[in-house]
Amino acid sequence: MDLYVPLQASEELLPEGLDISFKLVPAIIVVGMMLTFLAAGFLYKVADTDDMWVAGRSIGNLENGMAIGANWMSAASYLGMAALIALSGVYGLAFVVGWTTGYFVLLIFMAAQMRRFGKYTAPDFVGDRFNSDAARAIAAITTFLIGFVYALGQARGMGLVGMYILGDWSAATGGALSAYQVMMVVFMIVTIAYLTLSGMLGATKNMVLQYVILIGAFLLGLLATGWAGGYSTILPQLEYGQLITQLDSEFSDPFAGGSYYLWIATCFSLVFGTCGLPHVLVRFYTVQNERVARWSCTWGLFFIALLYLSAPAFAAFGTALYGEEIGAVYGENGMTGAAGDVIVVLASQLAGLPTWFVGIVAAGGIAAAVATTAGLFIAASSAISHDIYANIINEDATQHQQVLVGRLSIIAIGVLTIIFALNPSAPVAALVSFAFSLAAIVLFPMFFLGLWWENTNRPGALAGMTSGLIIWLIPMFNEGHFGPGFGVEWLATWMPAIGSGLIGVPIVFAITIVVSLVTDEPPLETKQMVRQCHSPEPMPRDKTAADVVAEKNGRAPADD
Repeated sequence: MDLYVPLQASEELLPEGLDISFKLVPAIIVVGMMLTFLAAGFLYKVADTDDMWVAGRSIGNLENGMAIGANWMSAASYLGMAALIALSGVYGLAFVVGWTTGYFVLLIFMAAQMRRFGKYTAPDFVGDRFNSDAARAIAAITTFLIGFVYALGQARGMGLVGMYILGDWSAATGGALSAYQVMMVVFMIVTIAYLTLSGMLGATKNMVLQYVILIGAFLLGLLATGWAGGYSTILPQLEYGQLITQLDSEFSDPFAGGSYYLWIATCFSLVFGTCGLPHVLVRFYTVQNERVARWSCTWGLFFIALLYLSAPAFAAFGTALYGEEIGAVYGENGMTGAAGDVIVVLASQLAGLPTWFVGIVAAGGIAAAVATTAGLFIAASSAISHDIYANIINEDATQHQQVLVGRLSIIAIGVLTIIFALNPSAPVAALVSFAFSLAAIVLFPMFFLGLWWENTNRPGALAGMTSGLIIWLIPMFNEGHFGPGFGVEWLATWMPAIGSGLIGVPIVFAITIVVSLVTDEPPLETKQMVRQCHSPEPMPRDKTAADVVAEKNGRAPADD
C-alpha cells in the first residue's frame, strides 16, 4: 500500500464516514479556544527581541516541558500517528519509536550543550560556531524550509478536523474553495494573527494551555471510545492488544504496510531529524540555564510519552470501528488517507459518543496543530529576521526593525503555507516526515559535530550542508512532491523521501569530517567555545559561551 502518492488537485479531501455538518457546542468550544489563543497573544505581545525569540529566557522546567510537549504534539502526532498505524500497521510504529528515541539523544548529547552555547536560534549557533555568514544563511534557509514543509501537515490537519466542527462552508466562496480548503484557511489565518502579536513569549504561554487541551482531549477520547466500543475498561494502552487477532493482517503482520528497510530508514530519519529541528532546539534557549534545559527535556519526554503510548490503541479502536460501521479498511476500496488522518475523531464518532464530546476530541487536534505551527513559524521568522536580516543584511538593525521583519516573516510563511496546503501532496504524517529528513541530513550533523568535535571548521560545515540540501532534494523531486516527479523506482526504494536520512546523514557526516581534516583548523577561540559547552562550571543566565571565552581571554564580550 503506497501511503505517499500525491493527492490530485480535484480531490476535496472529504473523509468517508465523517459527519461534516455544523455542530453548535463543538463550534463554541473551538471558537472559544481560538479566541483564548488570540487573547494570550495580545496579553503577552512583545516589543523586544529577547521576548520575541527566547521568551526572555524566563521559562521554568515544568512549563518548558509542557511547551515542548505541545510544540511536539503536532497534527502528525495527534492525528497522523494513529492514522499511519491504522493504514499501515506495524510500519506506523516507526514513528512512535523514531520520534521518542530522538528525545533521548537530545537529552544526553545536546540539550544542556546548546543552552550553554547560548544565542537565540539554531542558525545563530551554526553561524557563530563555524564563523560563517554563508553557513548561517544556509541554516536559516533550511530552517524556513523545514517550517514550511512541516506546517503543511498542520494546515491539512486543521482543515480536515475543522470540517467536522464547522461543516461545509464552500458555498460561501461560490464554490471557489472546497470544504476542506475553507476550514484550513480560516484556522491558519487565526494562527498567523496571534503569532504576529505574541512572539515566543506569548506562544510559550499558549503552548502550556494547548498541551493541557490536547492531552486531555486525546486521553479522555481514548478512554471513552474504548469503553463505548467494548474494547477496554481503564487501561486501553494495554487492553487494545486483545483486538490484534481480530483485525486484518495489514494491521497486525510485521511490515505488511511497508518493507523492513523502509521501517529502518523512516525510524533513522525521525530519530536524528528530531535532534535537528530548529523549533525544538530553540526551546532550550528559553530557559535560565543548562540544568533547567535538561529537566525540561525530561519533562517534555514524559508529556510526549503520554500520547505516544496511547496512539496505537486509538488506531486499533478506529480500525475496528471503521470495519464494523463503514466497510473494508484495506484494499482498493478501503480507507482513504483523508479518513485515516481523522481516525481519532472518526473513531469517537463511530463509537456513538455525544457530539459535544467528539467536539472536544476534535478541538484537541486543532490545538495540537496550532501549537506546533506556532513553534515552526517563530523558528522560521527568527531565521529570516535575526539570522539573515540583522546579522547579514542590516547589522545595525534596531530591535523594533527586527521585530517588524519577524512579524512580516510570519505572515509570509503563513501565506505560503496556505497556498501549498490547498492541495497537499501527502497525508499529515508523511508531510511532516519530509521535514524530519531535511533536519536530519542538513542540520543534525552540524549541531552534533559542532558541539562534540572542536576541529569541525567552516569549509567542512559549508560542504556538508550544501551536499545535504542536494541529497534531500533528489528523492523529493523524484517522488513528485515538488513537481511532476521523475519516478525512478530504485531510488524510491532505497532512498525514499520519508527515510532519506539513512543514506544522507552518514554521507554528510563523512563529507564534513573529511573536508575539515584536509583544511585549516578553526580558530582557538572557537575551540574554546566548544570546550565551554562541556565545562562543569554553571553558565550565567544572560551570557553565551562566546562571552565567557572573551572574558577569559581578557576581552569585553561582543554585543549580540
